[in-house]
Amino acid sequence: MSAAADRVPSGEGTGGSALPGWVAASITFLCSGAVLVLEIVGLRLIAPYVGVTVQTSTAVIGFALAAIALGAWVGGATADRADPRRLLAPLMVAGGALVVAVLPLVRFTGELLSGADAGGVLLLAAVAVVVPAALLSAVPPMVVKLQLASLAETGAVVGRLSGIGTLGGIAATFATGFVLVAILPSSVILVATGAVTAVAGMAVAVLLRRVPGAGRLPVGLLALAVGGGALAAVAPTPCEEETAYHCARVVADPQRDTGRVLMLDTLRHSYVDLTDPTHLEFEYVRAVTAVTDAAFPAGKPVSALHVGGGGLTLPRYLAEVRPGTRSLVAALALIQL
Repeated sequence: MSAAADRVPSGEGTGGSALPGWVAASITFLCSGAVLVLEIVGLRLIAPYVGVTVQTSTAVIGFALAAIALGAWVGGATADRADPRRLLAPLMVAGGALVVAVLPLVRFTGELLSGADAGGVLLLAAVAVVVPAALLSAVPPMVVKLQLASLAETGAVVGRLSGIGTLGGIAATFATGFVLVAILPSSVILVATGAVTAVAGMAVAVLLRRVPGAGRLPVGLLALAVGGGALAAVAPTPCEEETAYHCARVVADPQRDTGRVLMLDTLRHSYVDLTDPTHLEFEYVRAVTAVTDAAFPAGKPVSALHVGGGGLTLPRYLAEVRPGTRSLVAALALIQL
């Protein structure tokens, strides 16, 4: 077979012009990583409405995998029928804009839900990941198509870009799980990821503008990017404080005017009465105080180490019933009630 026979027909693929290798690698790395950031942060985003359960994690992971499969399949098929140079930049800008838009979409949708039923979990998980993940997952097969100048190098090109995409996902997973969620709110992570992806898409559009056959970015996509950011800025948030682990908020007890409940995502974690420190709502707190009263003389001060502060229910109780008590609280975050 001649060398000419090994070339990809110009009307079906690259048209004789491929992306620079570093650009192709960067696009693949970024889009694959953005999908994994969306998957991890998506779980934290829906947790305040439906909680953190096995079902919640399963729904987010399942929809993310479905979106990746759908995007790769459709993206590859589309790349065989249309010039990928016309689609790369629009897909990246649209995917990035929708990553940003996920924030208000989930929060507005979550406000309408009442409980962690299976339908609500599936709906919020789908809203959080499916569309942007599918769009971004359609990019790597198009990049592969552009880089296939010869059938003789198919294995090397596919393998290299597949590996780079996987590395992007791994890097995003570890960076998000171990670093970003510990120092930044979920909203900031999502907006930043979407903005970087959209800006990269605009840069690709500029890069390809001089290439014959490459299209321009539709104005509607730029409007979508701006609109997504505007909606994210005004979306209601269920959190008063977002810790490294939970969305925390304090709500009033409808049965007790002076009662306040510390909610971490959907679970009640602490309860205090603003005017009566001796009111102990939760059974486990009453059990702890019962042991304390049995082990130490009534009314005498003690030195107490509290591992976890929560609403500071026990320190307030001890200060009230055992004047002079010294309490040392070790906690990652203290919520003022």
